[in-house]
Amino acid sequence: MIEVKESQSAAGSLMTEGHKLLPRSKRYHRGPYHVVKRIFDIVASAIALLLLFPVFLIVSIFVAFSSGFPVLFKQQRVGYLGKPFYIYKFRTMVRNAEDILKGRPDLMEEYNRNFKIEHDPRISKVGHFLRKYSLDELPQLLNVIKGDMSLVGPRPIVVPELAKYGDSQDMYLAMHPGCTGLWQCGGRSATSYEERIALDREYFEKAGLRFDLYIIFRTVIAIVTARGAK
Repeated sequence: MIEVKESQSAAGSLMTEGHKLLPRSKRYHRGPYHVVKRIFDIVASAIALLLLFPVFLIVSIFVAFSSGFPVLFKQQRVGYLGKPFYIYKFRTMVRNAEDILKGRPDLMEEYNRNFKIEHDPRISKVGHFLRKYSLDELPQLLNVIKGDMSLVGPRPIVVPELAKYGDSQDMYLAMHPGCTGLWQCGGRSATSYEERIALDREYFEKAGLRFDLYIIFRTVIAIVTARGAK
């Protein structure tokens, strides 16, 4: 049922002594906020999973009938303090997506440059719809329950992307990746990579429960209007 894709780089090196990657001043410890944030993550995600169960079922059926199994896709991403984890999504690409990428040097070059492809021929018709309304990301609620992610945080990245953060790597590693964040409600695919990093830093500097709720509200608006989605 689940398609597994490993990161192109070994993530174990990030995991070995991840806590030592961050100076104490950058570890982002704000006890009360993090306790409340974690409680909110668990309660809200559990309620969402219960309420959205029919949506999960319908999406699974559409994915299976449109492009077969597996229905779910998982891929290794960089987590808190550099610990790798597997992120869950509904599969939006055709089953031979990797073969298509390997056979198209132009696409591979674009992916290696931006870690996304503007007009990606690997995405199925159902996949385009799921991405437009972020339905493919619903299984990430399971990651939140497990503690790999938070409802709000920086965009989950693959290991090779971390190099693009340069001096901002410590900032990124100090936070749990989020199902949503300033990137998702601030332009999504319409933003450049430099803008994504700037948005992650803005969240790092402003994060708080009120700010998280504000981002969730803006995300709902962005999803409903499909603003910035491709």
